Amino acid sequence: MPKITVAVCQCACQEFNFDKTLAHLEKFAKQAASKNAQLALFPEAFIGGYPRYSHFGSVVGHRTDAGRTEFLNYYKSAICLNDGNDRSIEIQRIEEIARNENIFLVIGIIERDGGTLYCTVIYIDSQLGLINSRRKLMPTGIERLVWGFGDVKDVKPVLLTKDISMGALICWENYMPLLRYHLYSQNIQIYLAPTADGRDTWKASMQHIAVEGRTYVLSANQFVKVKNMPKEHSLPEEFSDSESVLTNGGSLIVDPFGNIIAGPLFGEEDILVAEIDTDQCIKGKMDLDICGHYARKDAFLFQVKE
Repeated sequence: MPKITVAVCQCACQEFNFDKTLAHLEKFAKQAASKNAQLALFPEAFIGGYPRYSHFGSVVGHRTDAGRTEFLNYYKSAICLNDGNDRSIEIQRIEEIARNENIFLVIGIIERDGGTLYCTVIYIDSQLGLINSRRKLMPTGIERLVWGFGDVKDVKPVLLTKDISMGALICWENYMPLLRYHLYSQNIQIYLAPTADGRDTWKASMQHIAVEGRTYVLSANQFVKVKNMPKEHSLPEEFSDSESVLTNGGSLIVDPFGNIIAGPLFGEEDILVAEIDTDQCIKGKMDLDICGHYARKDAFLFQVKE
């Protein structure tokens, strides 16, 4: 199995505006490619935006018209994957960036499908374009007000090369033990965790997952200032300064033994780059293969309802 170079891009959605954010995507994709990265991971909701502190005018039993207008604006910032039988214009423009930079892009987006929004991750091959996507199974807290639910059948590995497979769980999906196990059981070498969680506990979670699954873990979070949000976006008073930080990052790369090999990165937009050797995954499974010799399949049964 070859060694490859991977990148994690810690960057902000630009005012929930597709054109501005696409330019940001291109900038970071170029930087990652210039560092010889074959794969670049972008954060959760990088395209479409993460509406931090929004409540969309909702309390139990009541929704305001202002909140519905906020949802309408958020809906307009999301993108569709397809337009009839063709890829949407937005996806085609993202595919063009991957093709021009010769890099595989994995990007968190807000997907629009009918009247429902989904927190989605898309896989963009440099030659084949969009080859897979999956929607977040379980939005967290009030995210459930504005995001629909994904389908477990879409949780499957994607080939980066003929020898290396990867898969993504989004933000707090990573705290769903059975979902993690489902991903491990598909023998991935690269575990992707785009997130909006910048808490101190996130780093330990990513290290635990790397050891548990004997896999490389790449986690990308946004670094967001108030000025990166839409001007009409309502925020608490303590964020009155346009330079105030809403999301402080925390992106990192971890090896299959739990060692942090890049990051964690706080306080700025930047790219983390690391060379990984997927043979390390097999070395780790010598003493811990939780879907193999460590599974005790005589005692436990794991089943996915697809």
